[in-house]
Amino acid sequence: MAALERTLLGTDLRMPRNTALGKKFFSNFKTTCGRKTLLLKDDTRYIGAMNGALESQAQARDVKIIAGFSLLGLAVHLLTNRGYGYFRDELYFIACARHLDWGYVDFSPLSAWLLRGELILFGRSLFAVRILPAIASTLAIGLAGILAREMGGRFWAITLACTGMLGSLFFLAIGNFYSPNVYEPLFWTGAIYFLVRIINGAPLRTWLWFGLVIGLGLQNKHSMAFFGIAIAIAILFSSERKHLARKWIWLAAAIAVGIALPNVIWQVQRGWPTWVLLHGIAQSNKNVVLTPSQFFLQQITLMNPATFPIWFGGLIWLLVSREGRRYRVIAFAYLIALVEFILMHGKNYYLAGAYPMLFAAGGVAFERIFAVRLRWLRPATAVLILGSAGTLAPVVLPILPPDKLLAYMRTIHFEVPRTETSHTAALPQLFADQFGWEEMVQSVARVYTSLPPDERKRAGIFCQNYGEAGAIDFFGPKYGLPPALSGHQNYFYWGPDEYTGEIMLVLDDDATDEREQFQSVQDRGPVETSPWAMPNEQRLHILICRGLKTSLRELWPKLRVWL
Repeated sequence: MAALERTLLGTDLRMPRNTALGKKFFSNFKTTCGRKTLLLKDDTRYIGAMNGALESQAQARDVKIIAGFSLLGLAVHLLTNRGYGYFRDELYFIACARHLDWGYVDFSPLSAWLLRGELILFGRSLFAVRILPAIASTLAIGLAGILAREMGGRFWAITLACTGMLGSLFFLAIGNFYSPNVYEPLFWTGAIYFLVRIINGAPLRTWLWFGLVIGLGLQNKHSMAFFGIAIAIAILFSSERKHLARKWIWLAAAIAVGIALPNVIWQVQRGWPTWVLLHGIAQSNKNVVLTPSQFFLQQITLMNPATFPIWFGGLIWLLVSREGRRYRVIAFAYLIALVEFILMHGKNYYLAGAYPMLFAAGGVAFERIFAVRLRWLRPATAVLILGSAGTLAPVVLPILPPDKLLAYMRTIHFEVPRTETSHTAALPQLFADQFGWEEMVQSVARVYTSLPPDERKRAGIFCQNYGEAGAIDFFGPKYGLPPALSGHQNYFYWGPDEYTGEIMLVLDDDATDEREQFQSVQDRGPVETSPWAMPNEQRLHILICRGLKTSLRELWPKLRVWL
């Protein structure tokens, strides 16, 4: 009887016996079998209807789970994203959004275009700038749940996948400010979702959607190229290499290249500035260089140590489980990308976009392995992840005042690993770079307004990095300041405008270069800033420089700083 019941209902569907519908079915089932008669055509249709009804109920339940976790993530970000101030990179991205182009020195153009739309629709308040990151973070949670379901997961698989995403420290952090990083998990996971659908027997034209996502991902961040290479190699070493003999995968590649082509042309026309930037960083001491073991251990920290059993368990399940091996290409892609970023001495978060797919696989693994024995581990793991996320949230979300945050970090003995050698502030770099910008601009404005009117009309403001320049451009109009000049990153391409250099306000921590370049230099003292700002910003002085010894346009190529 039990074997026949499983045959009729399928291994993944379980008829709820305690419902009226279930009682009716099992009564009819047992009566039929008791008479030792064969199922009639009407009975077969009845069973099909029951299975269809159960599947519809399961789909509705899964949608509610995914929506519930996604909305919870959205609420977390909307309630906390105004805690401190504008992040350094946000000020730069806003400046880039005002100079739309098909490329930028240090990132692909899609996020700038999206930010431009956000500024038009919602304005430039701190809350408005961070609406899209909150939404993107929400979608990433939901996409992990959808992927878990596509891999055969049900209630607990989806729950654990979404819980892992919601409890991840990195994803909590990036959903709280604007950057291209917040969109990256969507494109990486979206590509894997379509690949899983193809493995599950979806029409081969699904490859076209795969190519579309890869192409958009390339227009968001160049790191999609490394993940795309990882997927290609993974396909080559898996049973999915059969698709290489068919046209659809090559059409997908053509679509991806076509979408990315405008940025490629932009790069070619300017001598591959992104490659020059990456080479310069590699030759400098800017980034913290990690050993392979340090890189992997910091993955555990960034994702939240409590989530480690989920995503690492998912990786192992994909590699060794008979059921998981169907999707082994995902594990191969992760491992290849891991090796790529270790060899490149990439920052610890460069691999973060790969974890939603491992959370999905881990959710399915936990649901399968603990379906009968140790079933309590599934809810216990979800509770542990959410509890630890609540405990560690103040370290990545602006919940506590700075002084209380430092005391809290000392109490729990936890801090986020540094990614750059210059990040020596008391607060984590993510928070320190949200302090002091408007105070700095106010200091510059006081010096600027102290100039005689004829000098004010001719004076330019030169900054050493895009954070300072972005702050001048963002807050400056309120104080009557002109646009900033800088040789850092894409500001270099925006040039000196009409300024001659006859009078410049320069922000610098040392006037040595300025005394060589100008006939006179007057130090008007340090800028006012926040004690919580980055130390290098606290050391800045405002220099009034007059009489540039050469034209600014001739000097400009020497002012380029791509680091």
